[in-house]
Amino acid sequence: MKVVITGGTGFIGRMLARSILARGRLTGPSGAQEEVDAITLFDAVEPPVPLTGLDARAKVVIGDIADKDLVFGLLDRDDVSVFHLASVVSGGGEKDFDLAIRVNLMGGLNVLEAARARAGAPRLVFASSLAVFGGSAMPAVVGDTTKQTPQTTYGVTKSIGELLINDYTRKGFIDGRAARLPTIVIRPGRPNLAASSFASGVFREPLDGAPCALPVKLDTVMPVLGYRSAVAGFIALHEAAPEALGDDRTVNFPSLSVTVEEMIAALRRVAGNRPLGEITHQPDPAIAAIVATWPVATEFARAGALGLPVEDSLDDIVRAYIEDFLDA
Repeated sequence: MKVVITGGTGFIGRMLARSILARGRLTGPSGAQEEVDAITLFDAVEPPVPLTGLDARAKVVIGDIADKDLVFGLLDRDDVSVFHLASVVSGGGEKDFDLAIRVNLMGGLNVLEAARARAGAPRLVFASSLAVFGGSAMPAVVGDTTKQTPQTTYGVTKSIGELLINDYTRKGFIDGRAARLPTIVIRPGRPNLAASSFASGVFREPLDGAPCALPVKLDTVMPVLGYRSAVAGFIALHEAAPEALGDDRTVNFPSLSVTVEEMIAALRRVAGNRPLGEITHQPDPAIAAIVATWPVATEFARAGALGLPVEDSLDDIVRAYIEDFLDA
């Protein structure tokens, strides 16, 4: 079978591709385990350095997800599965509404229609976000069925994506699943336009010996998930039996609710004698306003029932990052 990962050259896309290649098999449209003989990493921009950890089964395709013909060409086999990660992120979506609609909504429709055109209702895993929640009536803890009143364009496009996943599945076009993600940490490399980017930067920059300027207060609470668990969760959600998901195909991924202050404490505990860059507070009202619309805690009983991994501690997430990206 073939696997297509949109947003594939991004951090999670690369990690997911490596995990799938190492695993070697996924459940195909036939409902049986099938050998993965091809994997396409599709993205909008060429990666700055060659991707590592892949093999001859992997191919990188660069293009515009709003190009319908190109997207249809990616899904050129009936024995295909899709992980749809491509997205304009939260901060970027607030700055450029038209781009967010073009990429997140129209691009997402292209992916869904390309999957619909294949025989056999291929499995499609969509990366959604806790940004689908928000508003003055949002409860302290959001669950899988909490009412969605997103307060960002990014969150609106993710909420629409979840509904489309449900309807395309109901119609028998695809076997869809949506992963409602908390903030994923710790992302290596450079900061991006996501409003949550500081949640990785508060670990990454100090560990690199670089200064980190926090745009939010130390008592800001965020649900977070380590990248290893996120990747394993994507695969577990793909592999879940259709009957275990029922008519609501979106699952809150597990998370840890932590303050920024607790992030810094975990960093210092795990870093030990490593010299750390200075952490300062540099308020950014735009970032703080976006973050304030997000939930601070989640309930994820469905994810647990489906066998998705749950983090034990922030310390474990920091240790994994040091092992994978610093000590390596």
